[in-house]
Amino acid sequence: MAKEEMGEQAASDLSRRDFLRGGATGALTTGLIASVGSPAEASSHGKVLGPGAVSAKLRINGKVRAVEVEPRTTLLDALRNRLDVTGAKRVCDRGTCGACTVLLNGKPVYACSVLAIEAQGQDIVTVEGLGSPGELHPLQAAFIANDAQQCGFCTPGFVVACKAFLDGNPDPTLGEIQKGLGGNLCRCGTYAGIGPAVLEAAKALKGGARNA
Repeated sequence: MAKEEMGEQAASDLSRRDFLRGGATGALTTGLIASVGSPAEASSHGKVLGPGAVSAKLRINGKVRAVEVEPRTTLLDALRNRLDVTGAKRVCDRGTCGACTVLLNGKPVYACSVLAIEAQGQDIVTVEGLGSPGELHPLQAAFIANDAQQCGFCTPGFVVACKAFLDGNPDPTLGEIQKGLGGNLCRCGTYAGIGPAVLEAAKALKGGARNA
């Protein structure tokens, strides 16, 4: 290849690399801006938060809690490490097992996959918000009665996911329960107890038991 052609080829390759590098940087920056801060802040101020800690307010189980978190902090970390709300468990920490399931405006989400600052202004319900040792939610009571737990790490996430499932399907079949809870895993294999527990809780809730 002639010297001039080699120079032109190198310049072309460099341009493509620069273009791709710039595109990737732009995509990452755009994603960061979209995910950081509340929608109101992004729209009214165009403000990008971080990288240091910022103030946030989270409505957890009916109470507003103030917390200082880095924008990258997940809801799970904020709950467990900043606010001592430890019902949601860290197991896989990659949105696979469901042990950290909480309700966000009534919908089940993996707390390890939601940024704490994104959860501002939304109703967050953890397993602690469903019942207490002196007044168990029917689901919690049914899990105990049906021996639907062993090590317990997956149990809070299952109970919260079951709550959301029964809210949408108050009279399920066992097959519907198995399909509806597919996003939660139990490494101890207590599925044989979980299904009957949900069926029992469904009957109790239809009978007028408290539905938190």
